[in-house]
Amino acid sequence: MTDDLDDLKSLLDAATPRPDAARRAENLALAQRNFDALQGSRDEARPTAVTGPKGLWTGVKTMMNAMTSKGGLTATTALVACGFLILTPQGQDLLRPPSPPQITMTEFDGALGSTAVEEASAGELRASDDAPLASAGGDAVLKTPEADVAFENFSDAPEVVVSGGALEPSTPPQAEITERASAALGAEVAKNTAPSTSRTRITQQVAPAQALLAAPAVVAPSDDQFVAPVPDTEAFANADSNPLQIAAETPVSTFSIDVDTASYAVVRSSLMRGQLPPSEAVRIEEMINYFPYDYAAPDAHEAPFRPTVSTFQTPWNADTQLVHIALQGRVPAIADRPPLNLVFLIDTSGSMDDPTKLPLLKQSFRLMLDQLRPEDQVAIVEYAGSAGQVLAPTAASERAAILRAMQSLGAGGSTNGQGGLEQAYSVAESMADNGEVSRIILATDGDFNVGLSDPNALTDFIADKRATGTYLSVLGFGRGNLDDATMQALAQNGNGTAAYIDTLSEAQKVLVDQLSGALFPIAGDVKVQVEFNPAQIAEYRLIGYETRALRREDFNNDAVDAGELGAGHAVTAIYEVTPVGSPAQLSDPLRYAPRTAAVGSDELGFLKLRYKAPGEAVSQLIEVPIMHHGGLGSEAGFATAIAGFGQLLRNPQYLGDWDYDDAIALATANRGEDAFGYRTEAVQLMRLAQSLSQ
Repeated sequence: MTDDLDDLKSLLDAATPRPDAARRAENLALAQRNFDALQGSRDEARPTAVTGPKGLWTGVKTMMNAMTSKGGLTATTALVACGFLILTPQGQDLLRPPSPPQITMTEFDGALGSTAVEEASAGELRASDDAPLASAGGDAVLKTPEADVAFENFSDAPEVVVSGGALEPSTPPQAEITERASAALGAEVAKNTAPSTSRTRITQQVAPAQALLAAPAVVAPSDDQFVAPVPDTEAFANADSNPLQIAAETPVSTFSIDVDTASYAVVRSSLMRGQLPPSEAVRIEEMINYFPYDYAAPDAHEAPFRPTVSTFQTPWNADTQLVHIALQGRVPAIADRPPLNLVFLIDTSGSMDDPTKLPLLKQSFRLMLDQLRPEDQVAIVEYAGSAGQVLAPTAASERAAILRAMQSLGAGGSTNGQGGLEQAYSVAESMADNGEVSRIILATDGDFNVGLSDPNALTDFIADKRATGTYLSVLGFGRGNLDDATMQALAQNGNGTAAYIDTLSEAQKVLVDQLSGALFPIAGDVKVQVEFNPAQIAEYRLIGYETRALRREDFNNDAVDAGELGAGHAVTAIYEVTPVGSPAQLSDPLRYAPRTAAVGSDELGFLKLRYKAPGEAVSQLIEVPIMHHGGLGSEAGFATAIAGFGQLLRNPQYLGDWDYDDAIALATANRGEDAFGYRTEAVQLMRLAQSLSQ
């Protein structure tokens, strides 16, 4: 290799032409003519050519006058400097014809594949005396000034893709690098670089004297070098906004609770990127339920959660009212928490190769490990083109072993979601024991493209596995190909929750601050049914919960799945109702309206709740009448502000002239203690959305 490099140096030195004496003489003559012009000569004869004593004196006098004038002093100084510069090697370099670029290989920051180097070197690398290297046949194009070019590890250097084919001159060549020299270059580069890529950095090294003439390097890639942007394939689970219902015709509204928070985090991610979120990404109930609320908690002898109902005037319509329904789950003591079996199911497909995906995922789980107890167990399963167990069930106290297994994960390949789920459920079943809680935590961008990739097929698969008693929660990472629809299908049918992790702070919230609620269920299949009194309520609409709607008969059917309530979770639902006789009523009253038995009752409606205790198959019933009471408290006020914010982002048709300023004012007035700063952040997001919507 040393002999080859010596030969290369000799070839490069030999390629440098000798100074051109004729061009140097031409430059000297040009300097003399410029000097004559400054001292006033009108013809080509120089004043120093005048003969005779008198003529000589006249010429000297004229020259001295010119040299001592303001312009003459400048020219004289320049001429003297040029004279000295010509005598120096640097000056001779300036006057000699431009040399072809000298290419030097040094250190690479990326990996220039040996294959690509050999292909580029197989042809002849040539350069003209006045033109840069150009491409023949649509391959790499490299344009540089007349200066030495070096391959360096500089971050600010332009990036050039070197593809196959020979670099051809745009003008007749003046120097040539032979195949022998090219092979030496290729072998030296291939020794320290990966063969799978052909990207490198190119920078200039310009000598101080040459910097006066050298122009900035220009990279002009051909069309086939441009990398098309990754298409946005995000898909969100949503439906049309709930329509206005006429109480006399459809008095009953039924839905499943939703404690997911993914939508709020996606909305935040979009706004922080300087974009309003897609309307289909806005699920208002998930925005409302993102925040912890100080609702009344149940007593020890009561059901695992307590419902609270209040009514108050609608902020955006003085002629309607809001019915605010709040459920607050009990927080069991940590000592009473059953042992936990966790299976981390990690998507390691190629789409996860992004700083906001797999690296953030690893950091997030590191936070979570500190919250586990020694009796808890952890296993890790990864899936890409195929699935495999990375860590066998291990005690949570073996933190170092778990972290080593997590750090060993790398991204690459397709996404065999079905294979990963099957193996994760198998591992979870092997870990299960009486009285313990088993949960799979799937971390993915939702891009399932091998096996079961259809949300409906995944729903059936998860529904079949639900009977094993293993819960499935889903954590979404990254944007661009986020398949929210698949994530929602998995979480809703796996007796689990869905969250979106866009920052480490969000990981702290989901996996540390609210870990008990995320992992330990206190009530399953929780359903809500409200019957409105047509004698009191003319119209109503449920704000959000479009993807959680149930049929009326589903409420009493224990075979129909619904949402789970975790320890300490709070759930909020808001109806906007129009009292009978209100000018806000949008529909005409029926001519033949049926009489109702509720005439004369003060009840606005009747709330019914069904839930199952963990591990039980038969549901229990809670009933609460809806009355004119409660008023707008701080917690209900903030939830209402978020409901208004969500409608502004999704569909503001019922808000009239109520705008972001009103939402900001309402949220600010009801921000409360805000120990974690979540509500303050929400106000800032409202301000950002307001700016982006203008």
